[in-house]
Order: sequence, then C-alpha cells, then structure tokens
Amino acid sequence: MNRGLLYAAGAYILWGLLPIYWKALQTVPSLEILAHRMVWSLVVVIILLAVQRHWRWITTSVRNKRVILTFMTSALLLSLNWFIYIWAVNAGYIVETSLGYFINPLINVLLGVLFLKERLRFWQGTAIMIAFSGVLYLTLTYRALPWIALTLACSFGFYGLLRKTASLNSLEGLTLETLLLFPPALAYLLYLEWTGSAAFAHAGPSTTALLALAGLATALPLLLFAAGARRITLTTLGLLQYTAPTLQFLIGVFVYDEALTPARLIGFCLIWLALFLYSAEGIIRNNRASRQQTLPGKP
Repeated sequence: MNRGLLYAAGAYILWGLLPIYWKALQTVPSLEILAHRMVWSLVVVIILLAVQRHWRWITTSVRNKRVILTFMTSALLLSLNWFIYIWAVNAGYIVETSLGYFINPLINVLLGVLFLKERLRFWQGTAIMIAFSGVLYLTLTYRALPWIALTLACSFGFYGLLRKTASLNSLEGLTLETLLLFPPALAYLLYLEWTGSAAFAHAGPSTTALLALAGLATALPLLLFAAGARRITLTTLGLLQYTAPTLQFLIGVFVYDEALTPARLIGFCLIWLALFLYSAEGIIRNNRASRQQTLPGKP
C-alpha cells in the first residue's frame, strides 16, 4: 500500500478519535485543557526542530512585522477552534462538531471565491447552496443556529486561508503560532497553580499524563498529514478528509449516545449530499485533466 496513503489516513483517523481523548479529560475545565495543549505543543515542535537543527527561519520571522501579525491572527483563530472543539466534545456536542468539519471543505471553497478570486464552478455552487439549505433546515427545526458547527467550520476555514497565503510551512507555522500562544497559556496555568485549582499533578497520574501528552496528540496527526500530503494526490487527500468527521459522528452517536433525531438526520443528509456533489465534481474534473495531459501530442 502507498506509504503516503497510510500517513494521511493515520492523520485523519487520529483526528477522528480525538473526542475520546478529550472526553478522558472531561473533569478538567476546557480552558485549562486548551492552555496545556498550547504549552505542550510548543515543547513537541521545539524537540522536532532541535532534531532537524532547523532554527534559522526563527530570527527572520520574528523580525518581520507582517509575518508576526499574520501568525498572531492565525494563532487566535486556531485557539478559538481548539477551545470550541474541546468544550463542545465535553459538553455532549460531538455530533455537532462533526457537522462543522463536514461543512468546512465547502466553507473553504466559498472563502477562495470571496478572498482569492477563485472561480466557483457550477457543481461547487450547487453543493454550497444545498449545504446552506441543510444549515437553514437545522436552524428552523431547532430554532437556533448550529453555532458550534459554524464556528468550527468558519474559524478553521479562515485559519486555512491565512496559512495558504503565509510564508511558513506547516511545522514552522505551528511553531510560531504556539510560540505566540505560549506566554498567556503558561501564565494562566501558573495562575491556576497559585490559586490551588490546577488539575496538572493534582488530579491523578492519568489526568496529568493526558494533559502532558496533549502536545503530542496535536503534533502527531499534523506531521502524518504533512508526510502523506507530499506523497498522494489532492483528490485522494480530499476524499480522506471526511474520515475524521465521520469517525466523530459515529463516536458521538454510538459511543456517547448523543441524540440523532429524524430532523437532525435530514439536515445531515443535505450536508452529505452537498459533499457528494462537491467530491464527485472534483474527481471527474481531475480525471478529465489527467486524460488530456496523456493525449498524444501533449508535452
């Protein structure tokens, strides 16, 4: 089997299983979990940079105000996404978090049209309209916006937009983001320790270990994704991305018994129909482009 496929699939499976990890820390406040995730993620990426002896980019980056502003913004979007996700999982909204990541690819297309002047193809536009219908249906049915799903989708969509136009690659970018988030995160954890409300080293060895490993749980799938993305096609990568929200959806329904009413199922089916059209259009388009490149006379 293609090694890149294994790497990418491993990344999405780990992301899909994250609700189980955060549920194991359910007794710890979400903000404290988030702070530990920021602190220990920096530790992990620094170890990786030390192994690679890859430090030169830091001096250039921290002197560039535009780079710092860009990654400060992306760091804030990432921290918002992480916090909402952790809170929602432990509050019993795993199914709604999965909806957010099902919607995310369509949000990415919409942001590309609005900010990068990319052309919206017919079936892409149709998919976005169907997805919008699904969100509208859920809103009217429950008389409330699915704000968790929309916040996750939009925050990660804008995060991806910033990272797409940024000058640093995956590992360097995550290092700078966690470096910027580290001071307030560490200050908050020290405050919790000072007030005697910290969970780390006080709530049992398993909780302490899970908090310390939050950085590895964050960095490992990112590294697998980066390794896989370089070895497989974007079409394959695009199809694999639905592995994570599918696992989250199944975990929410079958492991943690979250409600899946007929009304919610109809809303999800509209979203899934939109994703099917979006994915099918991309596959057909890529196949046509591949055939044209292999025609006789093509350079």
